[in-house]
Amino acid sequence: MDDGFDLWDLRVEVVAPEGAKLWCGAVPGDHFELRGEMLHLPPGQGFSVYSLAALLPLLPAKQRPTHPMDWMSTDAEVACPDPNCPGRFRITRTQLRRFSHAATTAVPAP
Repeated sequence: MDDGFDLWDLRVEVVAPEGAKLWCGAVPGDHFELRGEMLHLPPGQGFSVYSLAALLPLLPAKQRPTHPMDWMSTDAEVACPDPNCPGRFRITRTQLRRFSHAATTAVPAP
């Protein structure tokens, strides 16, 4: 029995109108990658914990394959949680990665 499943790797990038003031300390182009359950930041770059908290609930859903007409498949930008900030976070699916159920949990497959 194949116990495999697929998840998308994600890239989350800060985007903003040119010249916009971002209150979280981000700069357009700042990003992180999510590969499986592991978050990767470029060396020397930070990411606001408040922005991350707003994004975290969406990321596992965005990793899963979805129907082409599902809004999770088509909508790619999330507003900054600060209502005074014009920044957005663009979530891009980059690569489909295969995982094994047995390698990700102690609970046996049915």
